[in-house]
Amino acid sequence: MKNRWNVIVIGGGHAGIEAAWAAAKFGRAAMLVGNPATIGRMPCNPSVGGPGKSQLVFELQALGGLMPTLADQTAIHTRVLNASKGPAVQSLRVQNERDLYATVAQDALLSVPELDILRGEAADLESDGQGGWWVVTTDGRRFWGRSVVVAAGTFMRGVTWYGRQSRHEGRQGEPPSRYLSAALEQGGHTLKRFKTGTPPRVRADSVRFGDLTVIPADQPARSFTGTPGPHAEASPTWQTHTTPLTHRLVAENIGHSAMYAGDIDALGARYCPSIEDKIMRFAHHDRHLLFVEPEGLETSEVYLQGFSSSLPPELQDVLVRTLPGFEQAVIQRYAYAVEYDVVDSTELTMNLESRRLPGVYTAGQLNGTSGYEEAAMQGLVAGTAAARRAAGLSEETFSRADGYLGVLLDDLILKGCDEPFRMMTSRVEHRLLVRQDNADERLTPLAQRLGLVGQVQLDAVQAKYRRVEAGMQALARQRLDGKPAEVHLRRPEVSLADLEAQGVQLPELSREEKEAVEIRVKYAGYLDRARRQLDAEAKAGRLSLSGVDFAAVPSLSLEGREKLLRHAPTTVEQASRIQGVRHADISALLVHLKQRQGGGGRSAHS
Repeated sequence: MKNRWNVIVIGGGHAGIEAAWAAAKFGRAAMLVGNPATIGRMPCNPSVGGPGKSQLVFELQALGGLMPTLADQTAIHTRVLNASKGPAVQSLRVQNERDLYATVAQDALLSVPELDILRGEAADLESDGQGGWWVVTTDGRRFWGRSVVVAAGTFMRGVTWYGRQSRHEGRQGEPPSRYLSAALEQGGHTLKRFKTGTPPRVRADSVRFGDLTVIPADQPARSFTGTPGPHAEASPTWQTHTTPLTHRLVAENIGHSAMYAGDIDALGARYCPSIEDKIMRFAHHDRHLLFVEPEGLETSEVYLQGFSSSLPPELQDVLVRTLPGFEQAVIQRYAYAVEYDVVDSTELTMNLESRRLPGVYTAGQLNGTSGYEEAAMQGLVAGTAAARRAAGLSEETFSRADGYLGVLLDDLILKGCDEPFRMMTSRVEHRLLVRQDNADERLTPLAQRLGLVGQVQLDAVQAKYRRVEAGMQALARQRLDGKPAEVHLRRPEVSLADLEAQGVQLPELSREEKEAVEIRVKYAGYLDRARRQLDAEAKAGRLSLSGVDFAAVPSLSLEGREKLLRHAPTTVEQASRIQGVRHADISALLVHLKQRQGGGGRSAHS
């Protein structure tokens, strides 16, 4: 077997899949190192999307990623969340057939001729002294790559906890990555310890579904790719809730929790708390909603979303049976917490390349994020950048204005994270401009330029928006009650379907294209205002900091100077988002740039 590749990807989770998928598109050899049997496994909830996350998946679709296709092909329930709210926060969520998702992912990667898959555990990274890297496995094999993407998930020095009992695992039943942490530390990286968890899986035949609240799938089904899968409406999901007895038992037994007993000092996710955290931190609530979700059409398990825990198994049995509908429940797989090593994401470039180890990229939960979607997007970014570096192509980066992917990268690199990072719509300042419905319009031209999608996909997207524009023009031409039809559509209570019922004629449009017309017409004033605000911010933000000696800029605060020297932002926009850099520091930078420009220096605009 050959031992030289352009890109070597370590790990077969959602980040590793997208990194390998992207890297292989550049027509040169790529390799994924991991366990082929566990590629694409969904260790937590078998679902894709949701608020702040579906936007990333639609952007992955626009950029040629694989996750949207996998999600649609294996969907068993789809639902648009926040459907009654504005388009900026509407989010598709897809429940997936867990085992089938992994199978389809493995089949997809195995079908790529440019991609090799190697079973092995990466143990070390060795520089060749010329910009390339040797990946050394635990059995002593050595493989050379021009670039390397490390996507080790929650496996680096992973430890799982069931109550106060622990074992060395990356996730339930799988060995940890034992040596990569040391390799990154020896290369100069600072590692932190994070913690996440997963709920119990319950035998479906032990649940009284008649006592639960049914959540039906949307009809017709929605999708990320425009093509819903064959079983996208096949199953409902359900709701139950905690009870006063649940709360009392947790409070009485909180000392058995590894977190509360002090056995785990890793940092957990604020936005995905365990059931212990919910009950202890929010004692004023007498119940917490829980979502009961199938793991597949043929599997025997349901997933108890919202009930992650590090309490011991025997207590989980008792607690689960306090829930309505679960009085006779049988747990098939117990909840556990997992702690693991993560890198300090501020030690990375905007393309997730290590500042300490040039040519090594990191992606996914290893960078401190939580969630499949965040991991997948990082994998695509890292895999693309690694492949372009290996091919000698120019580096391309994403900005916050590009969408949720830019916000994700920007926050990770410039702000870092002291707890598992979760993407949310509230993180995105101009979310009305970067909705899930216009991701293809925003990002497909960029994807084509980067080499991630072909001209055919770009042509299809451009044709779509020509039809959308024709629909808007049709509304402007036709009149109802003496006014253009578009004026009527701007009223909150009027829909495009209402206007068609009154005789307004539109060109032939798909459902998605009609929705695009309606959003653009109904929110035209808000969209124009958001664009003007973004342009004003961008004008100041584009000012380049290239060549600026932050140590010599007068009036910077001590903390601001330290953070600017550490992060080395290249624009005022980046500097403004670094934690510890104050508004007064930005003012001092602007004054410095103006003086430098006025003194005959080169233009400060990038």
